[in-house]
Order: sequence, then C-alpha cells, then structure tokens
Amino acid sequence: MGIFQQKERYGIGDLLSIMELLRSEQGCPWDREQTHRSIRGNLIEETYEVVEAIDNEDAELLQEELGDVLLQVVFHAQMEKEAGSFDFDDVCDGICKKLILRHPHIFADGKAGTSQEVLRNWDAIKRAEKHRDTAADSLKSVPRPLPALMRSAKVQNRAAKVGFDYPDFAMAMGDLRSEVEELAEALEQGNGQAVEEELGDLLFSAVNVSRLKRMDPEQALTKSCDKFIRRFEQVEKLAAARGIQMEEASIQVLDSLWKEAKNTEQKTLEVLEK
Repeated sequence: MGIFQQKERYGIGDLLSIMELLRSEQGCPWDREQTHRSIRGNLIEETYEVVEAIDNEDAELLQEELGDVLLQVVFHAQMEKEAGSFDFDDVCDGICKKLILRHPHIFADGKAGTSQEVLRNWDAIKRAEKHRDTAADSLKSVPRPLPALMRSAKVQNRAAKVGFDYPDFAMAMGDLRSEVEELAEALEQGNGQAVEEELGDLLFSAVNVSRLKRMDPEQALTKSCDKFIRRFEQVEKLAAARGIQMEEASIQVLDSLWKEAKNTEQKTLEVLEK
C-alpha cells in the first residue's frame, strides 16, 4: 500500500483504505489479530450506543456513534476481503438489490398505497426470497442472539400473523396469572430446572401482554430499571442522612426506606403534573 494521505475531510473510500492499512503487515498489531468473533461484542455495544443517542435526541453523538457502527461493518468486510469471500462493495451491492426487490411499488409495477401494504408486500417477498414455506420457518428465522424480550415479541408477532394469538387482552392476562402460580409451585418443589422453565414462561407471557397493549417490552423494562436506580439512589441518600449502614440494616428497615423514597417520588410527580 502507498503512503496514506491525510485530508481535511474524508469519505467512505478513505475509511476502506484506513481499515486495509490497519489490517496490513505495516498496520496495527491489534487490528491484525482480530477475528469476526473477537469483535462480535463491539458491534452489539456500538449499536446500543446509537440507540442511546437516538433516545437522548443528541444529533452530534448520533453522528459519532453511527460512524462507530460503520467502522464495525467495514472491519468485518475487510476480513472477508482478505479471505477472498466478499468485500465492502459486495455488501453495498447486496443491500441495494434487496431494497430494489422489496420495493416493487417504487422500482417495478407493484402497488402499495399505505405503510401496512408496504409491510405486507415486504414480508411476502422476504418469505419467498428466504424460502420460508411454513409459519414455523418464519419463527425459527428470528435471530436467537437477540435480547430475549425482543426475540419473544418478534416470535409472537409472527405467530399472530397466521392467527395464532389471543382473542382478547383478558385471556392473555389469565395466562400470565397462571404462569405466576406455576412458578410458585416449582419454587415450592425446589426443582431448579422447573423453576427456570416456569420463569421463562412467565416472562414470555408478560411479553404477550405488552404486545397486545402495543407496548415495547424492552422499553418497558428499561424504564423500570431507570425507576429502580432513581429510587435506590434516594434510599441510599436517606440511609446516609440517618446514619444507617445499608449493608448491615435489616430488610425491614431497607423496605421502609424504599417505600418512603417511592412515596416521595410519587408526590413529586403529582406536583409536576398539576
């Protein structure tokens, strides 16, 4: 490779050249050592950082984090270029062809006047393209490494498309209550395998409830985590103000502090809503 020329502004071609240089014998030892599997987690982490920038409505951070995701794409593509399998241009070619194929209402003589029609056409074309002949094939195609709540919602949505769904919200709630009882029974029996199974069924049922109410279970749980952290922080402050060592305090004392923090938060929200 030739000497890399620094510029005031770079484009995708420069990024590809930089990655090729980093992976070369004259490049970076760390970059040369990486494999798809060794940087697998990086792609997941960078994707969530993009999501965080979107949630925070931070355009400057979003620009940076999108660049980090793009780097991961280029990194993986460079590895395959070295292996003689495909390169970044092949990746671009593939996604362009996919977009053209799945938008016949734009690039061919297909018809789709609403977003719902677009999605139905997209799903039908995708099923034919991926040779998913049965509904079970569609469920199996949901990536297993997805966060479990997200995967559950996708599996349930795909099953619902062929009519396998609750007729109403009340029935879903009934199953959720039933799963709580079955988990309690498994806990009483002390069967670890059964507890794990029933706990999974309980969570799966909770996702069904959220789906039927058109709520994102991932977002709901994220908000609950945020709420727990807020209240825990308040409990910690209350304990410190009263000279209570949390590590040594009884669960009754800690629960009392928790209820106090919860009540304080609720009163604050009531005042803000007025």
